[in-house]
Amino acid sequence: MTKIMTSRVSGVIHRRACLAAALAVVSSATVAGDITGYVTSVVTRDSDGLTYAVVAGTPSSRAACAAATSYWIVAAETTESGKKQYALLLSAKTSGLRVTINGKGTCTRWIDGEDINTLQLID
Repeated sequence: MTKIMTSRVSGVIHRRACLAAALAVVSSATVAGDITGYVTSVVTRDSDGLTYAVVAGTPSSRAACAAATSYWIVAAETTESGKKQYALLLSAKTSGLRVTINGKGTCTRWIDGEDINTLQLID
């Protein structure tokens, strides 16, 4: 009888541990932001190379780390993809075309600016 009770208790504990682990994974999932609109400014700084853009529009979602800001960061401005993102942002600004930005859900380059994952000219 004791063996059966021990087995049941251990099964309950195991199920609860699995449930807790699953909830931890779900609650730690990042929410990536996205926005469509016109690029209103593109900024790059000499002091640290930080490059970011502001887009006129309302994000449909936003990473928690960037919830209070309106700019989007080129996370790796010295890489080939970062240079392409910068060129595309400048092109959108000078041509007046709209862009869609999909964020990464992270703020690795700057503490409160969401990193850009994909950038697309849509007009």
